Amino acid sequence: MHDLRRRIESEGGLEVGSRRRLEEEMRLFGARMGERLDVLRSADERDREALASARSLLSIDALARLGARGLLRRRSLVVDAFGYEEAASRRIEPLVGFLFDRWFRVEVSGVESVPSDGPAILVANHSGAIPFDGLMISAAVRRRHARRRDVRWLVEDEAYYFPFFGTTMARLGAVRACPENAMLLLDRGAVVAVFPEGSLGLRKTFGERYRLRRFGRGGAIKLALRSGAPVIPVAVVGGEETYPVLARTTLLAETLGVPFLPITPTFPLLGLFGLLPLPSRWRIQFGPPVGMEGGAQAAEDPAAVSRLNERLRGRIQGMVGELLGRRNAVFR
Repeated sequence: MHDLRRRIESEGGLEVGSRRRLEEEMRLFGARMGERLDVLRSADERDREALASARSLLSIDALARLGARGLLRRRSLVVDAFGYEEAASRRIEPLVGFLFDRWFRVEVSGVESVPSDGPAILVANHSGAIPFDGLMISAAVRRRHARRRDVRWLVEDEAYYFPFFGTTMARLGAVRACPENAMLLLDRGAVVAVFPEGSLGLRKTFGERYRLRRFGRGGAIKLALRSGAPVIPVAVVGGEETYPVLARTTLLAETLGVPFLPITPTFPLLGLFGLLPLPSRWRIQFGPPVGMEGGAQAAEDPAAVSRLNERLRGRIQGMVGELLGRRNAVFR
């Protein structure tokens, strides 16, 4: 086993988790194929030599080397501290482009409010039981902004409960939501998108759509005051119709390892096909920066934070209302 690990590491240093999964999968595959070979009856020495050669090819050592090379051809090992993998992001760009241009047909306005360089905080309303809003906001800035800046968006812990979703989003640029992660990104000059409604925004039913929930305890405001980064309000319309949540159920939720299961017009009626987002037309509007007077000292004043928090929430709610008032239809 020591020799096996040394060989795999020499192929390029696969991550520990990937290496272990690879070893186990290749071991099981080799064992199954070896059992099948055992049932064959060799008629002469030549057949026995052929079987011996086949078994050697199915050994864990040979399979691990082949598997390592295949994985390395398909993925990059350059992953940042938050799990972002630029190679994976670029590979999936055609799919993101399809969702942005053809499926959701996103209309973008005011993107010039995002600064050309330096840190910035995009504060947006949350929408959809399965949130595509962070990915679409990131795509809007990368595709429509003059500098094509990357956006790192914060996701709640609940997103990591859904199988593969949290890990996949991290590979594309999402970051687990916490003040320390956000501050570190801003210190590096990144554009960070936050959703102060948190998981409550994802739990809204269709009847509650586009009514912004409470903006928590003002975490986004404190972040802006302490970092000095400009705050750009962002309104997203269209996301609430991708998965119209009629109700929520905890039935089977614990078994699947998720906090709840949404009941929509298509799920669970259509099974996994019901998880496909409906092709609602999206509008994303970036507003002018919101003033955050008081500096770092104001971040320690609960009254000041609460006042600024409500003012920002009101600004975004007003922008959402304007977008809703201008749209004539949901799906065109």
